[in-house]
Amino acid sequence: MEKISIDDVELHLSAPDDVSMSWVGQEDLVTQVLAAWLVIGEDDLPLSPRLLGKPGVGKTTLAYHAGRCLTRPVYLFQATMDTRPEDLIVTPVISEQGKIKYVASPVVSAMIKGGVAIIDEGNRMSEKSWASLAPLLDSRRYVESIVAGIKIKAHPDFRFCTTMNDDASTFELPEYIHSRLQPQIYIDFPERDEELLILKSNLPFADDEILEYVVEFLQTAHEANERYSVRDGINIARYALKRLVESGERLISTDRKKRTAQYLKEASSMILDTTASEYFKAMINDIDKEK
Repeated sequence: MEKISIDDVELHLSAPDDVSMSWVGQEDLVTQVLAAWLVIGEDDLPLSPRLLGKPGVGKTTLAYHAGRCLTRPVYLFQATMDTRPEDLIVTPVISEQGKIKYVASPVVSAMIKGGVAIIDEGNRMSEKSWASLAPLLDSRRYVESIVAGIKIKAHPDFRFCTTMNDDASTFELPEYIHSRLQPQIYIDFPERDEELLILKSNLPFADDEILEYVVEFLQTAHEANERYSVRDGINIARYALKRLVESGERLISTDRKKRTAQYLKEASSMILDTTASEYFKAMINDIDKEK
């Protein structure tokens, strides 16, 4: 673990995240994030965008991809309702020798290294936690650790963003935080061709036929204002494929097609709900008409 000293206090830095996330399509959204982070003059400062959308539309993947586009280390922090200010800044832990060791959070580690910090599902955090980051998100660009007794300034290359789901199980942001997390970038469900590309990227081992079934399911669900996302589609396809492999099925006839649709219907009911399975029931009926 890398260490650094600030005002004679030794901080142990978190490692950046190196994960398999691949953003597909909707390049304008990447451009919007990168534009928010751009600095266009000596007196300018980067913005701290907020990525909004339904669960599963790829907000975290978009943020991570944009961070990697800057060729800087990317640090992910998963926010929860229990997140405390010290979790976001510096946490004291007992070392093997019985001494207190100060561990910098992913956010602070990104600040020090000039990386990109992404707080995932930020509106699950309380106002008290967000308040500890308020000076970081304006022209001051620093945080203060009460437990370590130090002030930590952000590297000029440091960039920040947060993702937020638009569901009900979240905190309302106070206005002074709301005004600091700008601009708001909304991520919606992708178009059919982009959704198919995302499925292919995540399921390279899947038959085209099963991918077409799933993308048709997703597009129909979007038109019906269902909240089913491409993440749900990936999980449905993955489980249905496992069922096919386990049973030794091959997709080469109408009967096999029907078995595939039945497994997709089963997977959607188990992963989502019985309403979702009805979309595949209609596909089974269409296959029966082919006979």
